[in-house]
Amino acid sequence: MLNSDKIYSKSQDSTPFRFDKKVATVFTDMIKRSVPGYSEIIVNIQQLASIYCQDNSNCYDLGCSLGAASLAMSHGNRAQGVEIIGVDNSQAMLEQCENNIAGFVHKTPISLVQANIQQTEIINASMVVLNYTLQFVQQEKRQRIIEKIYDGLLPGGILILSEKIIYSDTAINQLMIDLHHRFKRDNGYSELEISQKRSALENVLIPELLETHIYRMQKAGFKHVNCLQQQLNFASLIAIK
Repeated sequence: MLNSDKIYSKSQDSTPFRFDKKVATVFTDMIKRSVPGYSEIIVNIQQLASIYCQDNSNCYDLGCSLGAASLAMSHGNRAQGVEIIGVDNSQAMLEQCENNIAGFVHKTPISLVQANIQQTEIINASMVVLNYTLQFVQQEKRQRIIEKIYDGLLPGGILILSEKIIYSDTAINQLMIDLHHRFKRDNGYSELEISQKRSALENVLIPELLETHIYRMQKAGFKHVNCLQQQLNFASLIAIK
C-alpha cells in the first residue's frame, strides 16, 4: 500500500528539506503528486534503455532515490552483460530502494552504492540518468559532474537529465509556479503543505534555466542535446555522445 505524504500537513518550524527516513517512507507518493510528467519520464527511460543500452556496459542512476529509473532501465534493457548502478548519498533512501528493487521482477542486475555523485566514477557507461538530482548539487559543481559523465560514456551513449527549471521571462516564470501549485492542490496538497514544502526547499533545491542545462552539456562535449519532455516548470533533456 502506498504511504501518503503528510509530512507538511501540520504547522511546523521551517527546517531544510532532507532525504531522511521520513521522506523515504512517502517519497513515491510525494514525487507523483509534486512533479508533473514524472510517470512519463520513467516510461521514456525504459524505452530509451531498449535503444541505447550497449552490450557489456554500465548504466548509472545518479541520485537513484527509490530506484524507479533503475528499474525502468532494467525492464527496458535488451543488451547482454549490462549492470545498472544506482547511486545515492542517503542511507534511508537506499534502504527503501533495496526493498523496492527486491519487490519487482527484473532481469538486469542492479547494484546500489551509497556515495555523493560528485565522487562517483562513471566507467564504460552506455546510459546515465540524472533524475531530479543535479538541482540539489551546488551550482559551481554541476559542470564538472556533467563533464565526468561525458568522459565516462561510450560513443553513442546517452545522458538523461530531468530538472525543475526557471524561466527568464518573469511573468511566464510566475505563471508556471502558480500552475505548479495548482497541480499540487489538484493532487490533494493543502496551502499549508505547499507553503511549508516550498520553505523547506529554499536554498536546497536551486533550479536553473533550460538554456543553462543545454549550454552545460554542450560545453562538456555533447553534440546532440535537446529537450525530451517539458511540463510546466519541469523538463527532461537528452544528450547523446
